[in-house]
Amino acid sequence: MTSQDRSTPPQQQYAERSYRSPAALAGGVLLLLLGGWLGGDALLRGVAHTKLMAVFALLLGVPLVVAYTLRPLVRAGEDRLTVRNPFRTVTLPWSAVETLRAAFSTEVVTAAGTTYQLWAIPVSLRQRKKASRQAQRGAASGPRFGPQAHAGEDGSVTRAVADQALEELREVKERAAARESAQGEPVVRWSYAILAPMAVGAVGLAVMVAL
Repeated sequence: MTSQDRSTPPQQQYAERSYRSPAALAGGVLLLLLGGWLGGDALLRGVAHTKLMAVFALLLGVPLVVAYTLRPLVRAGEDRLTVRNPFRTVTLPWSAVETLRAAFSTEVVTAAGTTYQLWAIPVSLRQRKKASRQAQRGAASGPRFGPQAHAGEDGSVTRAVADQALEELREVKERAAARESAQGEPVVRWSYAILAPMAVGAVGLAVMVAL
């Protein structure tokens, strides 16, 4: 190693942030266990027609459960935002992200005006209502933080999970939007590993019911 190499500080890399819904993950695992138990019992004890029905039901149901519970993910990288929804994966360079917002659902809006929902960051109306009540009770004695946050006993501001996640994503966007490596166009890919078995299962069930 040369003296120049020793004097050059290592380049600081951005640590990726990933967002998923714990409730969806837990629900998905429980549904898969239930489906595996029911489907396995039908395969072991059922007659031929029942076994075929169970196979096609599993081909349809398992990918469907995975798509809506285990698959959704939002990953914030140094140069791009990756949004993995039930049936599509959207890769957005930060320069292509216009805004991130949350109303009844969380969404990312591109510079071209296209909107993609962030399934991995659900909005909890219960959290919003709780925060609103806390803010109203504290308005007389302190600053009002709005419907998306409330003050804790120590005076700190507690935000709803979705709003906190979007705030973090906006900070990453602001830092990266002008970076050359963060330029580009959105890329959308369909998840055929989910769609293909679902299609086979749906067609198979339709045929079996018609017989």
